Amino acid sequence: MSETIVRNQYDQLAGVYDLRWKSYISNTLSFLKNWAEISPTDTILDVACGTGEFERLLLAEYSSQQIVGVDISEKMLAIAKQKFSAYPQVSFHIASASNLPFDNDSFDVIVSANSFHYFDDPLASLKEMRRVLKPDGKVIILDWCRDYLTCKICDLILKVFDPAHQQCYTQNEFHRLLEEANFVVSRATKIRFGVVWGLMVATASLKA
Repeated sequence: MSETIVRNQYDQLAGVYDLRWKSYISNTLSFLKNWAEISPTDTILDVACGTGEFERLLLAEYSSQQIVGVDISEKMLAIAKQKFSAYPQVSFHIASASNLPFDNDSFDVIVSANSFHYFDDPLASLKEMRRVLKPDGKVIILDWCRDYLTCKICDLILKVFDPAHQQCYTQNEFHRLLEEANFVVSRATKIRFGVVWGLMVATASLKA
């Protein structure tokens, strides 16, 4: 049910999303790109890719990067597909984070930005990421962090007024979910963007 709510909400937002959130998108995704240290030969899966702005940043540096984006909003994906119609090695698919339509061991790098708080079953989503990740691959997730007072307040407000919102996590809660999904966190930090936005990022790999 919650995925239907998220889908409807972002189908409605799709046309104005890039403009409305331009500064936030640019700041957070530029940070994520630098943090992720992606090789030009990596095959990438972007979970909850939205309108494809992370793809734009990657392709600006490596125009031959192999990227697959998934999202549950058809209208957000339509914009992404239009942006990258000239890149045959980039594709976009409608899919839930908890049910990825790919074979095991398919991707070198999996990223997910600004969406983990929408996942109604975050553990199932992490297990799906683990399944489609190559044995020597890495997962990088960036999302709001409840350790910051502003995000804690946003979390409480959104739980009341935004039916699409599920939950923000503290960094410890987030890392426990990764570990429960059989990931090992190799690198992590918290970072603030402006007055309101406090985020956390983690790079994780499969347990040996």
